[in-house]
Amino acid sequence: MSPLVRTVLLLCASNVFMTFAWYAHLKELSGRPWYVAALVSWGIALFEYALQVPANRIGHTQLSVGQLKLLQEVIALSVFVPIAVVYLREPLKLDYLWAALCLLGAVYFAFRGGPGA
Repeated sequence: MSPLVRTVLLLCASNVFMTFAWYAHLKELSGRPWYVAALVSWGIALFEYALQVPANRIGHTQLSVGQLKLLQEVIALSVFVPIAVVYLREPLKLDYLWAALCLLGAVYFAFRGGPGA
């Protein structure tokens, strides 16, 4: 499996944990004190970091830091929207599409010279 594919897969998994660490407490722990939510979120974030750090190390063998960050942001939005709509029951907004199009433009400019450019 290529480093780029491994990076994308690890970042996808990492972002699932990240999204739950950042937002699941709004649904699951809304009646609990904020510090309980913070501790639970930190516990979930540990798994996010356990995937994100190797993803960035692997990805940096072929991508610049800017490309790696932009890839992470595109993946973050791609993971966030389905979780927000399905799990958190947020309405699907046209603004998500506009945000995605802006990110695609950013990806174009960051990657137009090729990986690592």
